[in-house]
Amino acid sequence: MIVAVALIVALVVTLALTFGRFARSDTWRATVTPLASIIGSGFLICGPLLAREFGSAALGAMAVLLAIAYAAGAVIRFNIVHVEPYLARAGFNDPVAWLARLTQGVLALAYAVSVAYYLKLLAEFSLKPIAIAPALQPLAANIIVTVLIVLMTLLALGGSLRKVEHLAHGTVSLKIGIIAGLLVALALAWGIGGMQAALPPARLSFASVPMLLGLLITVQGFETSRYLGHAYPAALRVRTMRHAQWISSAIYLAFIALLTPFLSRAAATQGVAGILDIMELIAPALGVFVLIGAVASQLSAAVADSIGSGGLINEVSRRKISVPLAFLLAGALAIVIVWLTDPFEVVALSSRAFALFYALQCVLALIVSIRNGVGTAAQRIGFGAIGLVCLVAAAVGAPAEG
Repeated sequence: MIVAVALIVALVVTLALTFGRFARSDTWRATVTPLASIIGSGFLICGPLLAREFGSAALGAMAVLLAIAYAAGAVIRFNIVHVEPYLARAGFNDPVAWLARLTQGVLALAYAVSVAYYLKLLAEFSLKPIAIAPALQPLAANIIVTVLIVLMTLLALGGSLRKVEHLAHGTVSLKIGIIAGLLVALALAWGIGGMQAALPPARLSFASVPMLLGLLITVQGFETSRYLGHAYPAALRVRTMRHAQWISSAIYLAFIALLTPFLSRAAATQGVAGILDIMELIAPALGVFVLIGAVASQLSAAVADSIGSGGLINEVSRRKISVPLAFLLAGALAIVIVWLTDPFEVVALSSRAFALFYALQCVLALIVSIRNGVGTAAQRIGFGAIGLVCLVAAAVGAPAEG
């Protein structure tokens, strides 16, 4: 019954988001781009990782992580309104323009790292149901990811990666539908079966802070609104980014709360694909459900970030690095990261890269606020505080333990 209801909910939500009248509006389109980025991979890995690291305090840890992300989002929204117009008027040698280019360079590197992150997760989820010797699984995952990166790079060089991206965008409604189905499945399992085991003890210490900051990548993605200026006006991007963060926060908190009866099992799972074990515990068919969502979300996110990384490298170099060479550099960096990190390390590395980007965005916001006399004193203090948190995350964000 649980599987049937989950499938029906997933189908209804997918159809509504695909064919509903609001689905064709600019408001929804501008909302769904950051929303899909935020809830894609993070939704799949955050539950077991937080249960493992924080025990019964997982919900509180998720709330703190979301609060940090929302504060960083507020900085990005300020920059959409105030920094974008400033940069449009600034000369090439303006120090703020140089800082903005540095920020874009950091984002290009962050995107390249995140390609490795997304595809590493894709390989982990794909291999988990397969009977393969544990000692060989990391090697098999790295080979799969390397082949995928090479194929994506070749598609980019041939001009076909954009077509793949448009196809991948069509999976957004499916991803959100699957998430809705999973939430309903968890709620039904709790209602029917009650608590599966005693809650694990809450684990809170200063040592937990680097691990929590190392999961920042799981709630990242809202910054995509900053770079949709070619398609949507500033006011719409500000409003829809806020909506995307509200919706994703509600989904994350609901997911961790509904996972409560299974926290002990979640804390005992191995690897980053532990959510598969939880869903198969509820109903074996739900594992396939999760696997479809995992593959769709990781592949679409990797394609989007690959295009973003290559495009930014080309732009930051003022076209001195050609688009083909930019894609080759981004692909090469992603492959190096794949072979030098394990799944937990690549999560933390991605988090640190984006944390540095957010810290630089805070610096931009603070400088323009002072120069142009916009914003309040409280906002400027906030920019400094958020920037400091992001710098700490960039410096000490640590891998979750396997």
